[in-house]
Parts: sequence; C-alpha cells; structure tokens
Amino acid sequence: MKSLLPIIDSGQETGLVPSFASRILEESIEMTRHTLTDLQINLGKLCNQACTHCHVEAGPTKVRENMDRPTAARIMELAGACGTIQTVDLTGGAPELNPNFREMVESFRSRDLRVIDRCNLTVLFETGMEWLSDFLMRQRVDVVASLPCYLEDNVDKQRGSGVFQKSIDGLRLLNSLGFGQKDTGLRLDLVFNPNGASLPPDQSTLEIAYKKELAARYGIVFNHLLTITNLPVKRFARFLEKRGDLEGYFQLLERSFNRHAADQVMCKSLVSISWDGKVYDCDFNQMLGISDQGRIPLSIWDLNRLDDLIGKSICVADHCYACTAGAGSSCGGAITV
Repeated sequence: MKSLLPIIDSGQETGLVPSFASRILEESIEMTRHTLTDLQINLGKLCNQACTHCHVEAGPTKVRENMDRPTAARIMELAGACGTIQTVDLTGGAPELNPNFREMVESFRSRDLRVIDRCNLTVLFETGMEWLSDFLMRQRVDVVASLPCYLEDNVDKQRGSGVFQKSIDGLRLLNSLGFGQKDTGLRLDLVFNPNGASLPPDQSTLEIAYKKELAARYGIVFNHLLTITNLPVKRFARFLEKRGDLEGYFQLLERSFNRHAADQVMCKSLVSISWDGKVYDCDFNQMLGISDQGRIPLSIWDLNRLDDLIGKSICVADHCYACTAGAGSSCGGAITV
C-alpha cells in the first residue's frame, strides 16, 4: 500500500474514514472559536528527549527551531492586551530550554495569569537547568509532567532508556518543593499517553491506579492524571505505519466519535502560537502547518489584538477524530466523563 504519511502530515483527508469535515456537518456541529481563554505557546522543537509518540517531532538536534526574543516580546505584548485570557500554556519541545522561558513566565504571572509548564521531568537535571525547579516553585507555575506509565519498561520503551528513573527523581524533587502536596497550591498533574494504537482508558479509574502505585512504589503524590489520545501525525504516524496499525487506528478513532466531546473541543477557546510566531487553532494544526483551510497562516505581526480571533472558524481535518474519540482528548485531558 502506498504510504499515506504525506497526506496525513499535510492535514488532508485520508480516504481511510469519512472525512471529519463531513462528519461535523452531518452532526450540525459548529466549529467556531466562541471565546479565547487559553493561549498555548510552543517555544520550540528543541528537547532533550525524542519520544515515539511526539507529534512535534522534537529532539536534541532541533536547535534552530526555537523562539527568538522579538517573537517572545510580541507575544507578551499581545497577551497583555487581551482581557479574556486566563491560562498561558507553555510547551515545546522542552519549553524550559528556550532562553525566553523565564521572562515569559514572569511576565504572565505578574498579570496573575495561570501558567502551565509542560515539563518532561528529565529536563530538570540537564546541565545548566539547576535553577528550574526552584523557579517554578517561586513563580507558582502549574507543572504538567509527562509520565506515560508507572511501570519502568513501558516508559523507557516509549521515551528512551533511563527516562523512567529520571522522571521519578524529577517527581520526587517537585514533591519536596511542595508540588502535588496537599494545601500548598502548587499543582502537579501527570499525563498518560497510550503506547500503541488504542484509546486511553477511563481517566478517573486510571488516576486512582496511578496514585496508588506511585505512592506505594516511590512515595510520590500528584494532583490529577490527564489522559491524552495520541494523534496519528508526524512521528507517531510513522510509528503506526511501520507496525501496520495506521489504517486501523484511524478507523478506531472514527468509530469512537463522541458528539459531546466534539461540542467541547479545546480549539473553541484556545489559540496556538508557534515558535516562529504563526497562529493556529491548536498545537496539532500547528505541527501540520494548516490554517484557514490551507491558506498561509496568520502571524502575530499581522494581528492588532488576540481578541480578533474570537468568532473565527476552526480549520479541521481527519486527525481531529483523535480529539473527539471516546471521552475526548484535550491538553487538559479527557473532555467528557
């Protein structure tokens, strides 16, 4: 069979399932941004890890795909002028490796905005990052940490040899500073991604298991577990195609379509900005480079205000089935319970 990756990685219809655009039309679901409460910023693709499920295709070699100072300054300016934003979600790669990370955190926290750091945990121990954990504590940043399983073999298989133990060390360090501890207000959430062509299990049930196992095995506590469905694009799509699971995974996502999840997808209240200042409906559209049904995406330099993006239609393609399958999936975990 001819490879579908060029089609998938450009955000086109796959032909494997009824198109997502036709499905939402059939279901009379309006895909429009009704508000703008969440600003997600991808600071770059530079990362100290190279995970098999990474839709960003981040890694240690992506030095050039990293946000520069003028772009960071313009984003801070736009965010400061937008009265509806409540949460700033910093992601990557490893966002902490970007030289603008500290200034951006301080800027957003000075405006009393919630700031999320999507942390891979191992970055806490990289050379030159000794400042990071104390900085996150002082700024009262909410940490969302990747830990796809509480079993060492499963994590190392997905994320690389030795990653699990470093992740446990990172969680213990954060716990020692108060993250995830009762009554500190320092929030520590964990993220679960499946390790193959399947949907995540029930989020609340899995959270109970995570809390029990991590406490018993390692003395680790945290606030909530977020289950996120892997999107069949980029590195994860190649992983599925190599295993012969790509077509079946798309069909699973389509069969599991949840109307209630589709009504509440994160792109209806979120905007995603790339490391080079381009504006997208979500982080996944950003990685595929699709915006406004294929036209050249807006840039932060084209915008007078972020509020102008409210009321705009949202660009969709077949990968959107992943966010609407089962309990639904967002950067905040399952959408429906």
